[in-house]
Amino acid sequence: MTAPETTQAMRIVVAEDETIIRLDIVETLTAQGYEVVGVADNGQRAVEMVHELAPDVVLMDISMPVMDGISATRQISEQSLAPVVILTAFSQRDLIDQATQAGAMSYIVKPFSETDLVPAIELAKARYEQLVALEAEVSDLSTRFETRKMVDQAKTLLMHKLEITEPEAFRWIQKTSMDRRLTMKDVAQTVLEQLGNPS
Repeated sequence: MTAPETTQAMRIVVAEDETIIRLDIVETLTAQGYEVVGVADNGQRAVEMVHELAPDVVLMDISMPVMDGISATRQISEQSLAPVVILTAFSQRDLIDQATQAGAMSYIVKPFSETDLVPAIELAKARYEQLVALEAEVSDLSTRFETRKMVDQAKTLLMHKLEITEPEAFRWIQKTSMDRRLTMKDVAQTVLEQLGNPS
């Protein structure tokens, strides 16, 4: 499985404190056509690199010295710098939930293969782009959260009813909002009213 063909390779920062794992990830990403623009061995350095290099995606280990991956993810997410894919050796639900609350867009449980890596990166990038589009539409923070929740529910419904992928469902909402000159929240609300709330 290779990264989708684009005019420019997706730029990635890898944050992992274990050297062998880090080298393995870099090698796998490079083989898949991604460009690794920076590697960090702690969370603090990862945040600095994201500021310096403006990558398309960050792969972030949870357990790292100086600053852990969850705190680093929170800093990156709060400033809307890049989508983060969390790498964790623990399949514990609470850590994955913490990472999601901190703003991680997807996660991978170690040990993983390259077939796990590519979809997680692509999903994180797609979700992040959706978030940026929503944020551009809604400036108020509480309204933004409410809109995001509603759009997520509408996406779930559309995916189920139309048997389409998450990015396709989002594009449908986005296109409908542009075509009908409605906000994405209005479109999501209509979807929920007409198709019923997801169970």
